[in-house]
Amino acid sequence: MSQFIDNSAAKPKYTLLLLGILTAVAIGWLSASLGLAVPALLVMLAFAIPFTVSVFYEPKYGFLAFIVFCFTIHIFTREVGGNIPYGTIGEALLLGTWITVITNSSKRFNWDNLKNDLMFLTLFWFFINLIEVFNPADASIMGWLQEIRSTSLYWLLVVPLALVIFNKNKDLNLFLYIILGLSILGALNGIKQLYIGPWPGEQAFLNGPSQKTHILFGKLRVFSFYSDAGNFGASQAHMGLTALLLALGPFKLWKRVLLLITAVLLFYGMLISGTRGALYALVVGIAVAIFLGKNFKIIFLGSAIAFSLIFLLKFTSVGSGNYHVQRLRSALNPEDASLGVRLYNQERLAEYLDTRPFGGGLGVIGFWGVKYNSDKYLASIPPDSYWVKVWAMYGIVGFIIWFGIMMYILGKCCGIVWMIRDKRLRIKLLALTSGFAGILFCSYGNEVMNAMPSAMIIYISWCFVFLGPKLDNDIDSNKKEAVLAKSYA
Repeated sequence: MSQFIDNSAAKPKYTLLLLGILTAVAIGWLSASLGLAVPALLVMLAFAIPFTVSVFYEPKYGFLAFIVFCFTIHIFTREVGGNIPYGTIGEALLLGTWITVITNSSKRFNWDNLKNDLMFLTLFWFFINLIEVFNPADASIMGWLQEIRSTSLYWLLVVPLALVIFNKNKDLNLFLYIILGLSILGALNGIKQLYIGPWPGEQAFLNGPSQKTHILFGKLRVFSFYSDAGNFGASQAHMGLTALLLALGPFKLWKRVLLLITAVLLFYGMLISGTRGALYALVVGIAVAIFLGKNFKIIFLGSAIAFSLIFLLKFTSVGSGNYHVQRLRSALNPEDASLGVRLYNQERLAEYLDTRPFGGGLGVIGFWGVKYNSDKYLASIPPDSYWVKVWAMYGIVGFIIWFGIMMYILGKCCGIVWMIRDKRLRIKLLALTSGFAGILFCSYGNEVMNAMPSAMIIYISWCFVFLGPKLDNDIDSNKKEAVLAKSYA
């Protein structure tokens, strides 16, 4: 029988077996030495290679992956850990998608969508952030480099990409499904965190410096898989408001019921986060929605409900036995100790910035300020607010420009929604506009609109609203074609 055995064919098999054993031993040794980061990285590579290939065929997959990643990044940082720069993965997804779009010879991308004032404002704000490197306050270059990512780089990468490849009615529906679905998972994980307990990585987060801000009087401020409780609560309020407004739309009954259940669940997520500023996201968002509703009955009813809830929190003791309700009630207390500290810090900033109209430069305050500009006075003052942070970094001149841009975008969005003819599209864009308004004013009390996933949701929301007239015309054309087809049938 030996003459029938091909020894030359057996040798490669033995070689592969030996390589497999050595690889397994190496992975095991590295895992024991470096932790779960090694097998996690290998699993990521197993998905990354086919994913990269698919993005080259359909760039939209890269953009969708970025949306999901903005929600889930802290699952990786906490539960996997390791010395992996997870934050740059989001930028890599966007840049990779940009490369595939630019090098794609297909004519299916509508570059004419970039010809609007939203794109002009995006480029203008990025330019201002670039020249901030020459700010006379002489802040650290590394602080500027880190801060510009959240202040304008993501904005610059997301907005034009969304306008070019994520610009159809079906994309709007998909966007709403994804952000509401992931928000539901966030609420469920938060409830699990409160009643069952946190995951190991979440517990390690609580055991660190975050303990003093997330465990107050022995009570947990739920943060789910978000960066912190403030970001979680504001995002839950934002998405809860979106779901509630959609539930009032002209959709099938079962969809409206599911959206209403979603809204209740997300509002509960907001409540257990202990984020008091999230209340203002609801108040402002509802006010904008009522104004754009064009229905006087709804305006009257909505105003009555909103004022009734505020009255119950401000002038009664209803729900005072519940810690989360009581903490939310403190948002309306002008004598709250936390508010006093914030006002005192703002007085210190006002005195310092009085002679510095261009501020202290990017990355001079907040987390990056402590890390890269610890020798600067502004680094010693917690901003506690994105509005305050913008004021400190850009000065009163930069703050006026930034606030003017925000007000222009909000006003333009309201004007577009007001003119939309299709009722279903109108309620979707109304929900996105109201959500942006709520998060913008909520950011006066917390750093929210510069954090993920809220920042990503805002940028893409702007794009869909600014594309509203085009989407409206597409729907109208499809309806006319359907009527003609029916008449000829």
